[in-house]
Amino acid sequence: MTSNREHWGSRAGFILAAAGSAVGLGNIWKYPHMAGQHGGAAFTMVYLLCILVVGLPILLAELSIGRRTQLNPVGGFSLLSNNSNWKWVGFLGVASAFTILSFYSVVGGWTIKYTVLALTGSFGKFSATGAAGDFFDAFVKNPVEPVFWHLVFMGLCVFIIDRGVKAGIERWSKVLMPVLLGILVLLVFRGVTLDGAGAGLRFLFSPKWGDLDASGVVLALGHSFFTISLGMGTMITYGSYLRRESDLIQSALWIVALDTFIALMAGIAIFTAVFALGQNPAEGPGLIFVVLPSLFPHMPGGQFFAALFFFLLFVAALTSAISILEVVTAYFIDEKGWSRTRATNTFGAIIASIGVLASLSNGNYNVLSPVTDLTFMDLLDKASSKYMLPLGGMLTAVFVLTRWGVDHFRDEIKSGAKWFQLNKQVITIIFVIASLVVAYIFASELVALFR
Repeated sequence: MTSNREHWGSRAGFILAAAGSAVGLGNIWKYPHMAGQHGGAAFTMVYLLCILVVGLPILLAELSIGRRTQLNPVGGFSLLSNNSNWKWVGFLGVASAFTILSFYSVVGGWTIKYTVLALTGSFGKFSATGAAGDFFDAFVKNPVEPVFWHLVFMGLCVFIIDRGVKAGIERWSKVLMPVLLGILVLLVFRGVTLDGAGAGLRFLFSPKWGDLDASGVVLALGHSFFTISLGMGTMITYGSYLRRESDLIQSALWIVALDTFIALMAGIAIFTAVFALGQNPAEGPGLIFVVLPSLFPHMPGGQFFAALFFFLLFVAALTSAISILEVVTAYFIDEKGWSRTRATNTFGAIIASIGVLASLSNGNYNVLSPVTDLTFMDLLDKASSKYMLPLGGMLTAVFVLTRWGVDHFRDEIKSGAKWFQLNKQVITIIFVIASLVVAYIFASELVALFR
């Protein structure tokens, strides 16, 4: 273990940073449109069940591996498996983080652009039918402007990570997460006070099971996994900065609770507005960047609430992005002996460069056009979220069951949580169920790939 490891300054700082990692575009961008397309409350209930059955056990496993070893994902798996091939699960996590941030930062740049548009009163031009969609399509295909905002977003990530755990990640998380929560409360209040908002609340909380098909169940399983940053090494890395006396169970429950609460609050804020103004909740990924911009001009105080919403989206993206960059940075600090500044700047620049290609692929510069209809950005998204993350999570559960051992995992949990009393058999059953569920997600995606 690393004796001079930097640690979180406080338990609250760690929880806010870890919750910030979990709370990202998945909660505010992906979750609402997936719920909108797959039965609203029915999708939400399956999603919540999967977070408890799958997400929580694997989250605890990743935090335990990190705290036990005080190392990055590669070093952690390598140490606990005596340098066996299990270290490749750690490499998969680092590679997943690298891949995700390469396209995630592009969308992060979009959130900055839309915040600027809202602040300058430019949303007024989206009141005409189709104007918001036409603008978004032209914007993402532009070879210059989205690249610029992507680079601004990556620059902010590098700035925060270069300052370290306490002065960078923790300090900024203590600022950004309360801001995020405060803005979300204001948006929810605005949404529920709109005429016709009740239809949005019924859609979100009154399940229609007939609208939930098999693909919706698989999406709920996958999203429950993606939304709390599992399989990408983030929670192992953040866990490695914890002290031995930390209560991992309470911390994990706080992370899951905050993540779920923010997803549901975002759903309330979005669907009340969508239903109140007579729009279709099943608009898909365009719900955030196309439908909502066309709604704000028709809402009392629309410019103000548009600015709040897209700043909220930016903050959520940034808190997740810094955690993802930290995974790659920590690997090169621990395993290669690099300084934090060298690791952060080098891989911030490399990821930013790949992100430029991802952004350009939305227009006329798609490097994959000769071989597939997918854009390079879509490929990065699908490869990571549908294959790399589920595989990494499944292998982490299998690692606890077959290599590290349930007894060692339980002992690590009890360090800081003396009250923990689950016996070996119960823990084994929990991890078997979690690994089988994730294996089902992974197999379903593979079957869909080769159809």
